[in-house]
Amino acid sequence: MSVQTARAPTPQPPILLQENVGSIRVLTLNRPAARNSLSEALIAELHGALKAIHDDNSVRAVVIAANGPAFSAGHDMKELTARRSDADRGRAYFGQIMNACSAMMQAVVHLPKPVVAAVQGIATAAGCQLVASCDLAVASEAAGFATPGVDIGLFCSTPMVALSRNVPRKQAMEMLLTGEPISAAVAKNIGLVNRVVAAGTERDAAIALAQKVALKSAYTVKLGKEAFYRQAEMSLADAYRYAAEVMTENMMARDAEEGIGAFIEKREPKWQDK
Repeated sequence: MSVQTARAPTPQPPILLQENVGSIRVLTLNRPAARNSLSEALIAELHGALKAIHDDNSVRAVVIAANGPAFSAGHDMKELTARRSDADRGRAYFGQIMNACSAMMQAVVHLPKPVVAAVQGIATAAGCQLVASCDLAVASEAAGFATPGVDIGLFCSTPMVALSRNVPRKQAMEMLLTGEPISAAVAKNIGLVNRVVAAGTERDAAIALAQKVALKSAYTVKLGKEAFYRQAEMSLADAYRYAAEVMTENMMARDAEEGIGAFIEKREPKWQDK
């Protein structure tokens, strides 16, 4: 009787790739066969990577990219549907996933370094939310964006939060109510992305944009990014009051003293990042 040698299971590739390009950390979604849907595991990987980067002074900016034809198709519907058999029909699990995803999106916003999305394909639902959550976004001409939850009876309520803070209300509502995709060119026109580039060049363009910001004082960028998002939620008077406090604090920083001195002396500044 022949004995077959047991074969070890084929190791699965990592679902999130990380590499450094100088001082830029590139995070690449790597579930191409699943259209980079944001599974529970991928959400956790992304959040963990952002936490690790938060206090890593060697990283001055982040690029979020993706492998395959889609940037991200949003939540993993097969994973969610599998929990319909739970005693509560999945309610607890659905809440857990939505809150975990929301926390990860907020980690992008609260990261004290700029985050740039490099969008090579379609970004739908929570995938569109991820793009909207990034500080900057570069899209391929082949990219598209949609919040199509309404088509399957599931309004894109969490993606709506980021989307409505990036684009005008009427455009956001049209995307949310119709579910119809928009092109990269339209996304640029309404403010969802910063730049549209030739297909295949979006990753390099996003890295180049991140590198421009990485040349600035890390302290100043951190202070400015935090202030940008905080003042946006305030009344006009409160925003000015808060911004004046931030600017006063910024003026006391060594990098402001150095930068202003370099400007007056017509030389390049030497940042201390403090």
